[in-house]
Amino acid sequence: MEHRRSAARPAWTLQPRRRRGASALTAGLAAALALTACGGGGGGDDDEVTLRFVWWGSDARHQNTQEIIDAFEEEHPDITISGDFGDWDGYWDQLATQTAAADSPDIIQMDELYLREYADRGSLLDLDQVDTSQMDDTVVDNGRTEGGLYGITIGINAFTILANPDLFDEAGVEMPDDATWTWDDYRDIAVELSEDLDGAWGAGGFDETGGFQTWARQQGGHLSNDEGELGFDVEDAESYFEYIAELLDAGATPAASALAEDQGVGPDQSLTTAGEVAMRAWWSNQSVALSESTGTELELLRFPSHTGDAEDAAPWYKSSMFLSGSAATDHPEEVQLFIDFFVNSEEAALIDMAERGIPPNNEIRQTVTEELEGPQLAMAEYIDQIEGELGPSEPVPAMGGSAFQQILYRYQDEVLFERMSPAEAAEAMVGEMEGELR
Repeated sequence: MEHRRSAARPAWTLQPRRRRGASALTAGLAAALALTACGGGGGGDDDEVTLRFVWWGSDARHQNTQEIIDAFEEEHPDITISGDFGDWDGYWDQLATQTAAADSPDIIQMDELYLREYADRGSLLDLDQVDTSQMDDTVVDNGRTEGGLYGITIGINAFTILANPDLFDEAGVEMPDDATWTWDDYRDIAVELSEDLDGAWGAGGFDETGGFQTWARQQGGHLSNDEGELGFDVEDAESYFEYIAELLDAGATPAASALAEDQGVGPDQSLTTAGEVAMRAWWSNQSVALSESTGTELELLRFPSHTGDAEDAAPWYKSSMFLSGSAATDHPEEVQLFIDFFVNSEEAALIDMAERGIPPNNEIRQTVTEELEGPQLAMAEYIDQIEGELGPSEPVPAMGGSAFQQILYRYQDEVLFERMSPAEAAEAMVGEMEGELR
């Protein structure tokens, strides 16, 4: 998941179109549409289709998306994509209102926090005509519930430990071998860094729910399971809370107050950007902006494991976002044709590059990677490096799971400020999260 720091802009502003060249599309879908058009007989305006497409994001994303739309329309002059975009905060309220009024957009940029909620209520189209043959199964499954495939991944990232090489050099500490390090190694290295740095610490906190998810996955669990229930138990949460308390007590991290403040800010205001922590957990797609803000190219390290085996670190490809279709659309074939173009067209990929994360199509990813450099290239290489170590895909978050992050943050604070023991916090957190499920 990306941090929600969208550029200030009124919600649902229409972008002017620019024309681009044509690109190749999936033959089966295109042929089916051609046959449908021929069978309709009338031609002209009767064959023209307009699809509404909504997304959130930065100005760069808006521009890229509109150029992809232009390229698609050049290839399919009988299909018009009417694009609307907004910021994160207003996006979901607007979508909920439109869906309740039976006026949902045809194509929806979707986030994992809301995918199951819309899918389980019958609001999303099963995207069984989109070609996913060039995507890893774990990436495809990120958008699948027991009812069908309701989201197509349009960018992938992974959780990582971002390490500042300048601070390692200043402390005289070697960069760890991330293919073999353990959680004990992580603690010991962080303590050594803290002792040898002036005004900086060895480690920061674990961003969003990703750190706890990684911990639970290494115990064989998940944040939530395929049935929409909690995917971990009290013991998993207790051991996690014990570990983060151990880091604090050992001097590996800054004070609890600094950790609490850092978990609620975006990358630009973080301790990482300030050069005050040598290691911190982030999503891989955030490494580019963080490298720019720190003025040094940060290294992307695998997460530690309990065994020292990289496969036991249980990494997974997270979908930075999806494209979904409305179940109420009058044009399901055209919706899937556009989504297919977005994820399987080389032209679309070279427009968007790594703006939404690394392309999910394995063949196209290689083409895009050849055009990347610096931190963007490092991010792509990290995604490739962990491919052979991937654990099971992470189930689509349970309905009610959008509250889990704030609940986790609250109980982390209770432990770090010593207001609750790890056992007490784990029991209470599990109970509260179970109460959010619906």
